[in-house]
Amino acid sequence: MHHQEKPREDNLTEPMEFVLLGFADMPHLQWFLFGLFLIIYIIILMSNGTIFLITKMDPALQNPMYFFLSNFSFLEICYVSATLPKMLMNLGTQRKRISLVACATQMCFALMFGGTECLLLAVMAYDRYVAICNPLHYPLVMNHRVCTQLVTGSWTIGIPVMTELTYQIFSLPFCGSKQINHFFCDILPILRLACGDTFVNEMLVYIVVVLFGMIPFLLIFGSYSKIISIILRLPSATSRAKAFSTCSSHLMVVVVFFGSAIVTYLRPNTRHSDRTDKVNSLFYTILIPMFNPMIYSLRNKDLIMALRKLLCK
Repeated sequence: MHHQEKPREDNLTEPMEFVLLGFADMPHLQWFLFGLFLIIYIIILMSNGTIFLITKMDPALQNPMYFFLSNFSFLEICYVSATLPKMLMNLGTQRKRISLVACATQMCFALMFGGTECLLLAVMAYDRYVAICNPLHYPLVMNHRVCTQLVTGSWTIGIPVMTELTYQIFSLPFCGSKQINHFFCDILPILRLACGDTFVNEMLVYIVVVLFGMIPFLLIFGSYSKIISIILRLPSATSRAKAFSTCSSHLMVVVVFFGSAIVTYLRPNTRHSDRTDKVNSLFYTILIPMFNPMIYSLRNKDLIMALRKLLCK
């Protein structure tokens, strides 16, 4: 029994380091990738930051939909900042080492923000469901207290779960290679480096993915199914086309985000490919946060008007 617990203590006390390989298989493109991802990071910060400020400052945007949108924009900044700055530093300096504590911290925050995004997307879909399917009761159902509780729950529910999951993963013994074939400390590449039995940890990962991925996705799918059935009953073809345009944009983000994340974490180990995992991770950690402001917000006339007012001041 003492022999089983010793590796866990050693992992937490020894100054162990990992090596994030990132895009080491493309040595001639390191500076190009650095410039590309730096531009993407600046776009994410500026676009999501602008939306966050506008929705907080403009009196015309003080309703539940924009309250959720402001939280979503702030979350996107947090989510990307958990992984992208370290990747940029690795590309720019070619110093790819990361301590065990820093790696565990990065994983924990990435998981927490990712879980929050899944829950917040479900909350936003529910908000649209109530607004379209039950408009007369919308102000009563989605009052400020309820909105605050939904957002607070989305931000806090995942904290103990993801913290415990991270602790369980980094309590495993790492006695072989310390090279992580990824651009950040993700669950599956870390589990591949463990030399102990990872079955329990893999089961925990599947449970977390179901709770924070599959269930919110099914709730979103149910909400939009009901919304679309209501839209189909609208008498005006113009109204239907406008509503379908908005819904299709939102659904596209949901499908790409949840699809890439669920495929990454629920695939059997035998079918995992490091290159495929990296590409999938790029979608839900970097590309989706970059395109979300355009899809969710910049097509919104109220937001465009608020932005014009802000720029004209």
